Amino acid sequence: MLNQTDLSRIDLNLLVLFEIVFQERHVGRSAERLHLSPSAISHGLGRLRALLGDPLFLKTPKGVVPTERASQLAASVAEILARVRGVVSTATPFDQRHSTRRFVIGAPDGISSVILPSLLETLREVAPGVDVGIRQLLPTQGFTALHLAWRDALKELEDRTMDIAIIPFDDIPVRFHKQKLYEEEFVIAVRKGHSFQRNPTLNRYCEMEHLVVSHTGDVTGFVDVELAKKSLTRRVALTVPNFIFALSVLAETEMISALPRRFLEIHGARFNVVAVKAPLPLPRFSINVVLPKVAMMDAGLAWLVQLLGQVRTGNDRSFVLRSGKRNRSMHS
Repeated sequence: MLNQTDLSRIDLNLLVLFEIVFQERHVGRSAERLHLSPSAISHGLGRLRALLGDPLFLKTPKGVVPTERASQLAASVAEILARVRGVVSTATPFDQRHSTRRFVIGAPDGISSVILPSLLETLREVAPGVDVGIRQLLPTQGFTALHLAWRDALKELEDRTMDIAIIPFDDIPVRFHKQKLYEEEFVIAVRKGHSFQRNPTLNRYCEMEHLVVSHTGDVTGFVDVELAKKSLTRRVALTVPNFIFALSVLAETEMISALPRRFLEIHGARFNVVAVKAPLPLPRFSINVVLPKVAMMDAGLAWLVQLLGQVRTGNDRSFVLRSGKRNRSMHS
């Protein structure tokens, strides 16, 4: 344990360095974010290792990985820095017009591709120096319970490998802040002019070749659960790892797929893919912004949460920004 004399000699910047390296898992990228040289990062890590008595980060061909001790420390370091930032922000309010911060947002691609066009347009207007990184979030395979399927995302938030998560999950533990962005539902997506548009019956639906978005290649999804209730099945002819890939395939084939409605409204027209009312019940769910409550002490993060909350859906189902401008309009 450190005594008071040792504590007085600790450079708080070392904790910032620890946080960035833990997030980036790469010395070079960490150096870019901190506007330092890679050698300065390595020197700082050496001081941290001596201070904490642990290697902290181990070299790999692709960067560095945290040790078990570093992973244990990450949440505590994040909390300490969040409190310090909160104290500093009360004296120097966050000014988005001049900020050059970079925020990391985690979300499934069916969500990030919905919020990103509006978010980037808004940032260009009100915070031109702010940068954004998007992390692809995926539910943990093998769990039907949502609190288990998304537990890795919550852990990443507490480890500060990302700032905010936007996920289709409602039952958030009380230690997290939750803010609803919008309601989502699935529709059937087909190439414009597809024969299914003229005859969207359940029997015809079961006869079609289906495309399923699944990053693991698993062919079973919520559609199959609904079909099984009626003693029906379908043929999954293809799986693809993301929703944009799905649109490109649908545009060139006779396949059909269940896709998020808002995603299709924003991106479907570019691929000549349209929505058809589903002949069976498909899920509807809330999309929520999630981050640790302690992180809301960071004025910059609190601002970003508020900004995301201003992305709304109007009666025409297009996204409306506070500026009044409009955009054109998770395993299935």
